[in-house]
Amino acid sequence: QVQLVESGGGLVQGGDFLRLSCAASGRTAGDYAMAWFRQAPRKERDFVAAISWSGGSTRYADSVKGRFTISRDNAKNTAYLQMNSLKPEDTAVYYCAARKYTVAVVTTAYDYWGQGTQVTVSS
Repeated sequence: QVQLVESGGGLVQGGDFLRLSCAASGRTAGDYAMAWFRQAPRKERDFVAAISWSGGSTRYADSVKGRFTISRDNAKNTAYLQMNSLKPEDTAVYYCAARKYTVAVVTTAYDYWGQGTQVTVSS
């Protein structure tokens, strides 16, 4: 079992930045690829970014490329999502997810999920 806890969400203005954190605990948490998804009200949960267990491979949704950066610190069992140049359309609940080793971009590929953290960007 892997437990995931997100933090770092909040209310910001357009153009501001936030850094989300996802702390993982449990057996061999470092063997897991980590990802961020987001879900806006009345919309599906969408892929944002993912990073492999080693940190050597990353994937991003087109909507966040060049603005968001995913990273991880395996010594701390924590993944991060640095979000710059935030836009109102980035407003959503952001979820951290984990799966063994390799990245994926669909929700069904992930075995473990956090409870989510709210990000609200005002115009």
